[in-house]
Amino acid sequence: MFYQWFYRLAIILATLTAICPPAFAETTLVAVASNFTQPMTEIAEAFEKATGHSAKLSFGSSGKFVAQIENGAPFEVFLSADAEKPAQLEKAKLAVPGSRFTYAIGKLVLWSAKPGLIDDQGAILDSGGFKHLALADPKLAPYGEAAVEVLKNKGLLEKLQPLFVLGENISQTHQFISTGNAELGFIALSQVIKGGKIAEGSAWGVPQSLHTPIRQDAVLLNKGEDNPAAPALLQFIKSAEARAIIQKYGYSLAD
Repeated sequence: MFYQWFYRLAIILATLTAICPPAFAETTLVAVASNFTQPMTEIAEAFEKATGHSAKLSFGSSGKFVAQIENGAPFEVFLSADAEKPAQLEKAKLAVPGSRFTYAIGKLVLWSAKPGLIDDQGAILDSGGFKHLALADPKLAPYGEAAVEVLKNKGLLEKLQPLFVLGENISQTHQFISTGNAELGFIALSQVIKGGKIAEGSAWGVPQSLHTPIRQDAVLLNKGEDNPAAPALLQFIKSAEARAIIQKYGYSLAD
């Protein structure tokens, strides 16, 4: 009788463990650069399955996030689209020293929702024939800054600047192009890649020799230092599982 009761109790406890999150499970608030929306959404799901912790994600421009963090926003982890802004927060003593690392190296593409409009050399930038060129605001978004650098290096900035349609972030820039408000524009490869290929439209993969490498850094913010979910998320991003997801979306990894 005792053994039957003990066996039933064990089954009940095992069931409760399976359906209930661990008692220590926490949620961390994460500011994420827009270009990293899809991979980070997938990483957050894998993180919760692996650890029981969860990540509440907010997506936007890196520049705006810095301003919000400086003004007391409750974010605990910051995944920027560049290396400079997390370093800036470290210098301002708003981030935990030594926690910053490069989680991905971004790839810039010139993309159009229209098939055949852009060839694999991006010749349309020289030849013209379009009225609007979309890019993220270079004052707020590192991918927009990289796009301006590309045009400078090709000697086309002065010619094409009057055609600029500026998005607040890379997601809005993609929206401008996909809805036809701009015939083409510069966005992140991760936004249009699927199965290792451009999912739709046409694109030119911008050679990295035309711009400074887009090193994307993550950092633990001071507000997350005492929340176990925050450093756990950063540690998970370094895992083989997360790194495979990052590469799947067209990013390179730091050495």
